[in-house]
Amino acid sequence: MIIETNTYQNVLMQAQKLDPLEQLRLLETLAGRMRRQNATQTRHSILELQGLGKEIWQNVDAQSYINKERDSWVG
Repeated sequence: MIIETNTYQNVLMQAQKLDPLEQLRLLETLAGRMRRQNATQTRHSILELQGLGKEIWQNVDAQSYINKERDSWVG
């Protein structure tokens, strides 16, 4: 979600009017909300990528490909 600059600036100005203890309390509240929000998001595994793009390598000889790549390093 993109926050409009004016809204962000207004909130920031309001927060700056708070005394240091209130600012700290606000910061802790926001951090707690972010932690809870991140905890509820679905985590993904690297294993979900298994097989992705495998059709690109069909009919490609792996050793021939490696040899061609190594030859290109020599210049």
